[in-house]
Formats: sequence, C-alpha cells, structure tokens
Amino acid sequence: MRNRYGITVIVPAHNEEAGLPATLDALARQTAAPDRVIVVDDGSDDRTGEVAAAYGVTVIRPPRNLGSKAKAQNHALPYCDTELVLAVDADTVLAPDYIERILPAFDDPEVTVAAGNVQTRHTRTVWERGRSVEYLFGFHWHRPIQHAAGSPMVCSGCCSVFRRADLLAFGGFPERTIVEDMDYTWSQQIAGRRALYVSDAVAWAADPETLTYLRKQVWRWMAGFCQNVRLHLGRMLTAKPMLALWILLALLEIVTAPLWWATPFLLAATTSQSLGESFGWWAAAEILLTAPPLIYAARRRGLPVAGVLLNIPCVYATKAVNVCYAWKALIVELLLVPLRLSKGLTVYEKGRPAIPTAR
Repeated sequence: MRNRYGITVIVPAHNEEAGLPATLDALARQTAAPDRVIVVDDGSDDRTGEVAAAYGVTVIRPPRNLGSKAKAQNHALPYCDTELVLAVDADTVLAPDYIERILPAFDDPEVTVAAGNVQTRHTRTVWERGRSVEYLFGFHWHRPIQHAAGSPMVCSGCCSVFRRADLLAFGGFPERTIVEDMDYTWSQQIAGRRALYVSDAVAWAADPETLTYLRKQVWRWMAGFCQNVRLHLGRMLTAKPMLALWILLALLEIVTAPLWWATPFLLAATTSQSLGESFGWWAAAEILLTAPPLIYAARRRGLPVAGVLLNIPCVYATKAVNVCYAWKALIVELLLVPLRLSKGLTVYEKGRPAIPTAR
C-alpha cells in the first residue's frame, strides 16, 4: 500500500541484538510501508549494528554512546526528509497495520503527534502479568477518556508518530527531562497543537521481567512525570486546563494511594468489623472498579477473559512498586530539586538487560 504521507522510522538501539529482529520484521510487514528505516546503533558493544544491517535498513553509529533515547533519536533526525517520523523502541513490535491505521490522524493539520494502543508482549513473570493488567486497563479506560476530552496525557514513546516540521521547530526530541514522550506531548498541547490516541493501532512492548529492572523503569517514569509537572503545570493550568485536570488527578492518586491500601486495617481498627471483613469489602470494591474495564479490554483484544482476570493479583505487585517510586519522585523532583538539595534523575537506564544471542 502506498502511503499518503512520507514516513521515516527511527529505531534507537543500545545492545539490542536479541530483540531488534522482531522489531524490524514487524516494520517489514507493514501494510503501509515506511519510506525509510533508520537504526541508531547507540554505542552498542554487541552485534546490534550487524543485525540491523542484515535487514537492509540505514544504520548510523554515533561516535560514542549518547546516554538517552532522545539523544539517539535526535542524532537520526538530520537523516529524515519525510513529512512524518515514527519513533519505535528496539523492543517493540508493531501490528502489521499499525502505520496504515495511524496515518489518517494526520489528515488534521493541527495534529502534531499520535500514538496507538500499547500492550505487553510477554506474560511470563509476575511483573509482566501485572504490567499487562495495567496496560489493558489504561489503554482501554483512561486513554479513551482522555482522547475524548482532547487531552491525552502521553503519546507513548515506543510507537509515536510525529509531524517532522513541528518536531524540528521544537528543537527535536526533548532532552531536558528523562521522559521525552510526555515532555513533547504536554509541550505541544500547551502550545495549541493536538495529540491523538489511535486505539486501533496496536503495538506490543517488552516489559521488565524482574523486579530489578521494573524498579529502574518505574523510577524513570515517575521521576520523568514529576519533572514534567515541575516544568509544565503552571502554564498548563491556563493553556490546557483539561490536561492539567488529568495531571492533578494523577498526583492525587499518588498521594492517596497509601491511605487506600491501608483502608482494611483502618476499618478494622476503628469499627467493629474484623480485619477479614474489612479486607473483604475492600477487595470487593477493587474488583468492582477493575473487572468491568478489563473484561471489555480482553474482548476488544481477543484475549481469554479468565486469563486476564487471573492476572489481577499480579497487578498489586507492580502497583506496590509504582507507589514507592511515585512517592520517591514526589519528594526528590518536586521538593528536593526546587530546594537545590538534589539534581533529580538524570541518568537514563533501560528497563531490560541486554540479552546476548547465541554465536
């Protein structure tokens, strides 16, 4: 299928020889083929560059590791001459019709960035299973509501399409925060441009398999969220109040999460209910709030409903990590950094280890 727009794919890759083939295979199968695929071999010490070259894509190598995804993407921008740029993580697999489904978003000249529905590639460990529940819930409940209100909180960096002229005018992928996707999504909406969520364009991301790497990823996400709150919230309140509402609700959820988790113990301590009864009411409320959106999401994705519901206990493991690092981010990025007692998070760490292939 011939694209109505020219589109270049940028794949930043650092030690991704194991995961990169699935990403490049998916790009090769697109029903709307990209004009060019650029892999940025960002200081890899494995065979990432050789693997990419075997696919016939353009491979560029900075003289040294650049230190973040945004910097690697910016290194590739001068090689892009198409109207659109698609940024894809080297561990993300796009559905064959991903590009075809997302291109119509740019028929509106006010749309500057769009991204699809991200789901988890694997559900082997408790952490991946918990993340799969988070994604099913978020991308079939929160994100559609935000889209309907014209203010998505983020266009996911693993599969976002950008209007190149706007990206260049902004100075490229933002490097000032640790999460470039949220920074750009908020900045453009504050400036009066549109960001879109395209629910039928599906991508599958490889998520952390272990607690060690989940902690690294969640700390980066939460610190980056709070960095963007510090940077953007003031202007957002007047320029994009609906987006500001989602941000304030997210902050409220972080602040009140420990209280909600402690509710069964508080009820048992302050009422005549036993701890078992209090926990039963709390669990029933959780299921009532969680199960209906998950059943809907499972049916939309063609997943076994029972399997999805059986993964619900796993989400409390990932939520516990989320709460811990969200509070850490609040303290570090919104309190210690303004007081000049900390520099905040500045080092970009991946949420997965490099996995060598057999030689």
